Amino acid sequence: MIRMPPMEVSARIGLLRSRLADDGLGALIVTHLSNVRYLTGFTGSAAALLVSADDAVLVSDGRYRDQADAQVEASGADVRVEIGATAQDQREILAAGALGSDRVGVEDHAITWAEQRVLAARLAPAVVVGAGTLVEDLRRSKDLGEVARIRAACAIADDALAAVRHQLASGTTEREFALALEVEMRTRGAAGVSFDAIVASGPNAAMPHACPTGRRIERGELVVLDFGCIVDGYCSDMTRTLAVGDPGPEAQRLVDVVMAANDAGRAAVAVGVECAAVDAAARAVIDSAGLGAEFVHGTGHGVGLEIHEAPRLATTARGTLVEGDVVTVEPGVYVTGVGGVRIEDTVVVSATGVESLTRSPKELLL
Repeated sequence: MIRMPPMEVSARIGLLRSRLADDGLGALIVTHLSNVRYLTGFTGSAAALLVSADDAVLVSDGRYRDQADAQVEASGADVRVEIGATAQDQREILAAGALGSDRVGVEDHAITWAEQRVLAARLAPAVVVGAGTLVEDLRRSKDLGEVARIRAACAIADDALAAVRHQLASGTTEREFALALEVEMRTRGAAGVSFDAIVASGPNAAMPHACPTGRRIERGELVVLDFGCIVDGYCSDMTRTLAVGDPGPEAQRLVDVVMAANDAGRAAVAVGVECAAVDAAARAVIDSAGLGAEFVHGTGHGVGLEIHEAPRLATTARGTLVEGDVVTVEPGVYVTGVGGVRIEDTVVVSATGVESLTRSPKELLL
């Protein structure tokens, strides 16, 4: 078992309360499960959390009676646990916690329209309003414990790739190689994969989010490998492009361009830098090589309890990088019918610079 520093869960409810007051909210109902976990430590599949100025109650059902108590206690969060046998019982508990609040926020991105209407009727005369991304904004800046877990997940992915990369030369299929990666990550302690691995060879590599198929990987082909795993709830994300034997000068040119774009993107990452500027730095390299039309996605995204979270590194991204951001830098080019190249690292932004958490070699040839 890897020993890692604890996370600062106990302080998070207090930080959220200060933001509720700033937004004129008397209470917030948290329904996005990753946000519930962030604030309470609870990892079950059914829960809602009511946070008000002087109360915090986690509501779940009987399946999680003991688990909720144990996980909340272990987290140190000042949260009481209530169990409701039915959805109606659970709404009654939430409503009781919101008594006295004139405005109650809901996570409008994580609640159905039907449930919002039911809650609005039950909480009346309080006004129910969309609260946006209050908890996600808190989640952006990772503490030392969170970074340690992402670093551990990245290290497991690095080790797994080192253990199986030779299999690309054995005539394996994309699907078989994806399974081998997953087995190696789980064997090394991962709780699961952070997303279904992308193993895309030859012409399939021209599809940025290709699903592994029964296609056999041939010599002289580019192979895009995009994968990650989960350690104590936190994700890793990495892409490497490899080839079995020499794929030719044009493929090598694509790799060289994307490698330079990856270097430029990582070099641009720092506290206070515009998120769009990181994208621009990577994109400028690809544009100057005449391949701008083949770079069809943003340069990166945040990583944490979810594989895609704030901030975005894209042409249209707003805001600046902050200390504690963990983001990917993943430029790529994709030529329809021929193949593609993507090289991705996960990096953490600190006051002293940027650290790459993914360490696998980036050389093309096996």
